Amino acid sequence: MKIIYLKEMKMNIKNLLIWSISVGAIGFACILLYQSMQGDMEEMADAFSNMGAFSDAFGMSTLSIATLKGYFATEVGTVHGLGSAMFAAIISIGILSREEENHTGEFLYALPVSRTKVITAKGLCIISMLALFTVICAIWYIIGFIALGEEMPVSEFMAFMARQFIMNLEIGAIAFCISAVSSKNQMGLGLGISLMFYVYDLIGRVVPDLKDYLFIGPFSYANASEIFSGIKPSVSAFITGIVIIIFTSAAAYFIYSKRDLAS
Repeated sequence: MKIIYLKEMKMNIKNLLIWSISVGAIGFACILLYQSMQGDMEEMADAFSNMGAFSDAFGMSTLSIATLKGYFATEVGTVHGLGSAMFAAIISIGILSREEENHTGEFLYALPVSRTKVITAKGLCIISMLALFTVICAIWYIIGFIALGEEMPVSEFMAFMARQFIMNLEIGAIAFCISAVSSKNQMGLGLGISLMFYVYDLIGRVVPDLKDYLFIGPFSYANASEIFSGIKPSVSAFITGIVIIIFTSAAAYFIYSKRDLAS
């Protein structure tokens, strides 16, 4: 199982570096831009906070973008949330189906190793990749705060990164389950699911009738504007997320262990 895990880590390291450096660097650049835009931000803050549905969707009605904390939550929070969700979907959606699609399963499952151990090794690879992605991006953002000489809201920042990691685990678990069902790499479907969750959260914060159902989506408990505003997370959202992670992971084990793999 250790060999399979290391092999998967090696195969996915390129994706990890590309996505973590890209998302982290974009967030870092956004932080650096704050200083040059600070004067303009102060003038635009009131206007942005009174734009109705648009302000509610991006958290500008609860945070001022004239402050670095508010700017980070609305700008970098959006970039990291969407980028990390897409990364979680991409690395998870084909990690099991790849063996069948590329016919490498004919060799892998001829080895004296059970399918359960294969699934476990690949699942641990996903968790490791998401953890490394979170740490690398966090380092980029911390360097950005240091470069500006600004005080970092440590507790809010750590809560944001931790909740984003859990959100990515949920999206990754859903994509992992799809990978166990499909014999093809459904990357388009994985990206579509992550974007669907993001759009659902945006719409849910605008449409009053949907606000009570935001807990269904993983972005509900990882929203940067709520975290940096000090709003307490929804317990039902966390419970729903944990249930989905457990259910989809268990389903992946059960389905992939029982199904006949195409040669």
